Amino acid sequence: MAVDFKNSNAERTTVTRNLVDLEDKTGNIYESIVVVSKRANQLSKILKEELTSKLSEFATTSDNLEEVFENREQIEISRFYEKLPKPHSIAFEEMLEGNTYFRKVEEEEEKPSIEL
Repeated sequence: MAVDFKNSNAERTTVTRNLVDLEDKTGNIYESIVVVSKRANQLSKILKEELTSKLSEFATTSDNLEEVFENREQIEISRFYEKLPKPHSIAFEEMLEGNTYFRKVEEEEEKPSIEL
């Protein structure tokens, strides 16, 4: 699943939020927080994999400290990813916009019958 981190509407700084808006999505504030948390974890993994793949191009095979040098492209890639909105902000914004798919798995309430 491709996520466009660059064009996200999520805040890049800390913002005070009204949790009642979040509660309306599931009917329970705690369930909403769990959904946002799980989505933030998914986004974090996607972002890390993307960054790792881009930075792997610059990996060196030698362990010689004298050969280590600063690579301007590598620094720019790192700065770009640092400026992106954080995964929890993106997940929160997705939830408020109704772009998060979640389902509630209902537990079976059937109790085993005991025959005497």
